[in-house]
Amino acid sequence: MSGRDLDGTAAKRSRDRPGIILLTGHWLVWLGMVLAITAISTWLFVVPAEVGVQAENPYKGAVLYLILPLILLVGLGLTGLGILLGRRRIRQGLTGIVDRKTALQRLIAFLVITIGVNLVVGTQLTYRAVVYMDTPQFCGTTCHVMRPEYLGHRDSNHASVACAECHIAPGAGGWFEAKMNGTRQLWQTLTNSYTRPVPSALESGRLVPSKETCERCHWAEKIVATRLLVIPSYAADEQNSDSYTVLMMLVGGEKMQGIHHAHFAGGFEIRYAASDPKRQVIPWVERRNIRTGETQTYLAAGLRPEQAADLPKHTMQCVDCHDRPTHAFWLPDRALDRALALGELSPRLPFIKKQGLATLQGSYVSSAEAAEKIPVAVRKYYQQNYPEVYTRRTAEIAQAGQAILAIYNRNVFPDLQVTWGTYSNSLGHVDFPGCFRCHDGSHATADGQDSITQDCSACHQLLAVQEAAPDILKTLGLWDRIEALKK
Repeated sequence: MSGRDLDGTAAKRSRDRPGIILLTGHWLVWLGMVLAITAISTWLFVVPAEVGVQAENPYKGAVLYLILPLILLVGLGLTGLGILLGRRRIRQGLTGIVDRKTALQRLIAFLVITIGVNLVVGTQLTYRAVVYMDTPQFCGTTCHVMRPEYLGHRDSNHASVACAECHIAPGAGGWFEAKMNGTRQLWQTLTNSYTRPVPSALESGRLVPSKETCERCHWAEKIVATRLLVIPSYAADEQNSDSYTVLMMLVGGEKMQGIHHAHFAGGFEIRYAASDPKRQVIPWVERRNIRTGETQTYLAAGLRPEQAADLPKHTMQCVDCHDRPTHAFWLPDRALDRALALGELSPRLPFIKKQGLATLQGSYVSSAEAAEKIPVAVRKYYQQNYPEVYTRRTAEIAQAGQAILAIYNRNVFPDLQVTWGTYSNSLGHVDFPGCFRCHDGSHATADGQDSITQDCSACHQLLAVQEAAPDILKTLGLWDRIEALKK
């Protein structure tokens, strides 16, 4: 038998029983195996880091339990299709016949290279990607929807706390919910079907109880006693006249009388009913003494008990008052006062407070339009009304225009339908109802014998109210520091 006959016999045997040759006979097989091996390798690198972790980034769950399985299935599908096409090509003689030894060598070389590349990438990029997905930067910059919350987080006392620490509940339940929530959010972002403005966690019903988040650091038993609160304000006159309100906040604690003592730390449990999703209208309140079991129910004026029966009930927790401990948004008047107090705006510019308010409250269809018009409006105001001031303080006026624009960009996002007052802040009772949702003087028991107090001194002592130079700040040695900020 000739060598040619032997080759023909080997080719026929290969066509009849292609075996391992099928794994090297079509380019779709190679592509499919690359995808499948990459998905499996990435999974193996990331999943061990998930075990025992309580706080999770929900987007990580979307990658692990949606995207990677999809890539694996596509890879396996392409591999199967490539095998079928390879079998057809071999039987039809449309491709060169490779003997089993050569095919095995090719397959081993392919697996070594593919797995090796995945090891290098997995130990470097995958790990770093997982770490990055746990950062606020990922939530706020990768996901455009969360940009308002990201900017609020970055400008808060909790800026060093990762998003997942407060927004994902510990335990298996929180872990599973994070995966499902991340998948839903990813789908809504990809399909542009998310709600505008994005509802707060409190409004959407996805708020993690504060006992599982806030109270891991801020425990109820801690004696806080009192805190001094200094509130600067500036008039809309030519001099931007400054004044200060000074409050001694009676925070209290487990044993000391005060705000926290009366609401939960002193052994009380408060339940309430809200008639709106944002919980700004509270017509029914129940306060129970945990030690004695004594319960008192308060109804808003004109409300009958049966009317409150069908309203959703909630147990009061930290975030019912501190609903913006991190992602705070400012109203224009308060934002300008803050910028003036911190020296970001110069109070020496005549009517800068008044002009800032007018500019911020203008209508802009986009952030780009605001960026174009706000600095120009500030510059033109001084060019037309105070030409001498403009000539002497051109740079200062330009800085003021940028500072006012920064205030706008920090609080207003036209494309997401977030504007002034979109997100309420219930701490206090000046900008929003806040405390007065319950402490409005109208909530009383059915017999009218008791009511929720509206006594100001129950929560704070007024040490100064809108005073130009409060003596209390001089006594405490704070006035010189405040004056230094003005220079």
